[in-house]
Amino acid sequence: MFIQGPIAIVVAVFFYMTLVYLIAQIKSDYSVVDVAWGPGFVLVGVLSVIISPGLTIRGLVAATLVGIWGLRLGYHILQRNWGKPEDFRYQEMREDWEGRAYLISYVRIFLVQGLLLLVISYPLILINFLPKDGVRPLDYLGILVWLIGFGVEVIGDYQLSNFIKNRKSEENRIMTEGLWKYTRHPNYFGEALLWWGIYLLTVSVPYGWAGVVSPIAIGYLLLFVSGVPPLEKRYEEDEEYQEYAERTNKFFPWFPEDKT
Repeated sequence: MFIQGPIAIVVAVFFYMTLVYLIAQIKSDYSVVDVAWGPGFVLVGVLSVIISPGLTIRGLVAATLVGIWGLRLGYHILQRNWGKPEDFRYQEMREDWEGRAYLISYVRIFLVQGLLLLVISYPLILINFLPKDGVRPLDYLGILVWLIGFGVEVIGDYQLSNFIKNRKSEENRIMTEGLWKYTRHPNYFGEALLWWGIYLLTVSVPYGWAGVVSPIAIGYLLLFVSGVPPLEKRYEEDEEYQEYAERTNKFFPWFPEDKT
């Protein structure tokens, strides 16, 4: 069952990302993959619970927490992107790949994201396919860490969305209040933190230590690949943003430096 179950999930994710790719091709908008990212984890969570050889409270809690995060993230990105042009990152990729974008994008965007989705959701596979009864102190700690991370991500997203919606002047274009006063990317920090919470739920099951690949992978992606770097590069010549960057931590929250 441990082999068959994960294989079924891999196949399901493959078809899911292929469907997302086809939708993106029809819409001529690769940003669709960003909307589909969160719900993809919901798919893995649901399947891991259904196929599990022995459902436990830990497995149900882990799948529920990931499901809440995934659905919220998918809705947030859908709402943010609705009616807007394709994200600048994907526009640049289209230009770089020219006439081969339809083929290269399938592999380098959609299938790669499917693979990353499986790696990051690996704790769900461990918890549900190597189930262990009972609740441990680390499980409670994991839930607490997840709640803090989820709260930071949601509040950070809300504060930024509210700022963009209500700003009245182009002179004040950078969000520097609320959680954004302590880190330039509170939403990404919260997302990385909540996956450490999911990992703590994994520790008590057999081979649970292997689940550490999940928070490490998401942290690496956010810090060095698809999260922070594109945004930092986009504003590298923006004087207002650079002044903000000089006094505010890039990722881990801390008190801003006083430059006066």
